[in-house]
Amino acid sequence: MTRLGIFGGSFDPVHAGHLHAARAAMEAFRLDRVVFVPARHPPHKPGRELAGGADRLAMLRLAIEGEPRFRTHGLELERSGPSFTIDTVRELPALLGEAPDVELFLILGSDNLEGLATWREAAGLVERVQPIVVHRDGDVEAGFAAIERALGSRAAAKVRAGYLALPPVAASSTDLRARLPALGPGLVELAPRVLDLIRERGLYGAGPERPRA
Repeated sequence: MTRLGIFGGSFDPVHAGHLHAARAAMEAFRLDRVVFVPARHPPHKPGRELAGGADRLAMLRLAIEGEPRFRTHGLELERSGPSFTIDTVRELPALLGEAPDVELFLILGSDNLEGLATWREAAGLVERVQPIVVHRDGDVEAGFAAIERALGSRAAAKVRAGYLALPPVAASSTDLRARLPALGPGLVELAPRVLDLIRERGLYGAGPERPRA
């Protein structure tokens, strides 16, 4: 049976840390492929302005070039309203031609742990997927405790079984958005073609590459 990883998020913009997490999850949990699903309106980021969905999907497609087991899908961008993960988990297998009972793995950052129990139909979500919790920073124990309080010890044990500690990657979408207008050196966190697209479309306040002195 296919072992399918789902990696949702804003990807605003997609960077090396996202790809590092996806590769590590694929190796550690023997995934056959990982599908990146950019959110239209992340419920946990109300009011935040994102780059356009078509732009974020285009950046993802460029970022995963040369990764045959990675792909993207825009189903959340096509859906009106907030992007709820449980809806994606229910809809995506059929859209990919997979069996309804395909093994699903949900890749998320450890910074989502404390809020996971508040996600729509959180108990059903954890029942249907195996979460893969990629460590970002900080203490994760408070997150596991919050899940146990809200969803019970069985759900907490399942989430803990998917914990994946990785060496840190110094990449942050928030930091990159702040740095892009200056177009300073050292944007190695972005794939070259992604950076080219950002400059071409003037995303995040960036413009054409400046000529070298």
